[in-house]
This record gives sequence, C-alpha cells and structure tokens, in this order.
Amino acid sequence: MKKVIILATALCGIIVLQNCSSSKKAGKTPVVVSYTKDVMPIMQASCSPCHFPPGGNKKPLNTYDAVKANFGDIMLRVKLPQSDNRFMPWKNKKPALSDSLINVLAEWQKQNMPQ
Repeated sequence: MKKVIILATALCGIIVLQNCSSSKKAGKTPVVVSYTKDVMPIMQASCSPCHFPPGGNKKPLNTYDAVKANFGDIMLRVKLPQSDNRFMPWKNKKPALSDSLINVLAEWQKQNMPQ
C-alpha cells in the first residue's frame, strides 16, 4: 500500500512540474523589435556617414522607409564575407555587424518591420 501511495504522489508531482514549466514557456512575452528603438541605432552606428545625408553620397538609408525598401540588400551585404567587395560596412571603415546585431535585424523582419 505504501508503494502505491509513493507512486501516486510521485506521479502527481511530475504532472504538476510539467504544467508549471510549460506555463512559464507559454507566458513569455516576445521581445518587440522596432525601427526606432533597435534598427535605427544600428544603421546610425554602422552606415553613417556614407548612407546618411547630407554628407553621404551613397544610397540614403537614414529613414524607416529607405531601410524597409532596401532591407533585402542590406541583409545580403552585411552577411557577405568581408573579402567580398559588396560587403557592408564597406572597406573596413566600420566594424562588421556582430551576429547578435544581424539577429536583431532578422527579428525585426520577422515581426513585419514595425516602426
């Protein structure tokens, strides 16, 4: 009889613990990535002055609309090997974007590029 009680108690404990851990996972709020809060600072740090008027003489990437319209090209170029002449930031004027910064940009795209 003691074995049955111990087994039943252990089984109940396992069920309770499983429900607790899954409710924690379900309760996580995804981090919202926005242009203003997250993407614009990356663009300012990595793409200026070349892509920021008035000093920049390349394709302007200083606004939400410009970044959104050129996002595919931006992601392609920041992921290229640094030896590729299309790699950005160009010619080591700025450091390459870290994987974590590239992940921020990718997450922004997954979230439909909120402003």
